[in-house]
Amino acid sequence: MPLHVPPAPAPALRSVITALGSPTAVREARTPALRSTQGPATPELPLPVHVLDGITATGPATTRLAGWRFLIRCGDRAVAAAETRLTPDGWAFSHFFEGPYITSTERALRQAETMQAPYQPRLLSIPGLYMLALWLHGDIAADASAGHPEPTDLLVPLAPAPPGIAAHRPHQAADLLSVLTRRVTRAPLLGSPA
Repeated sequence: MPLHVPPAPAPALRSVITALGSPTAVREARTPALRSTQGPATPELPLPVHVLDGITATGPATTRLAGWRFLIRCGDRAVAAAETRLTPDGWAFSHFFEGPYITSTERALRQAETMQAPYQPRLLSIPGLYMLALWLHGDIAADASAGHPEPTDLLVPLAPAPPGIAAHRPHQAADLLSVLTRRVTRAPLLGSPA
């Protein structure tokens, strides 16, 4: 089944296109691959980035929309990503970046395309574990900027994943969030550098 990629807010897309057209924004980006590309760079596959604010054993995980991420394609491959954020004046370009999450996101999206059920792809950031996952939401008509992982949604950890969590292995959200809950709540017992 094909993925149902939600449309990004038009101002978010425009801000990325404007940044791609700005020699200053591209030159100052910490993305050597983007600076050295030949040919046009295009933003594709907009994914809402949700941050997991709280994991509790008693209720659903709470999330908040942090921005929209676009893969930047040059030719036949993604060379970077662009992130936008919501400001008091609306959606604005935030930054370009590159690294392992670019290819890992592409791989997870290709993997999701082969699944039988339709999904709405999103990204889920779990800051407490330095983890990013492709969140495959089962309600393809849902507002991509809202909601939380439903128990039957799938989460696909992206590489690099935290130790003990296999990257690119789909998990039902309820199962993976249960594991993550134990890790996050156990972390303070290990001590803090402060």
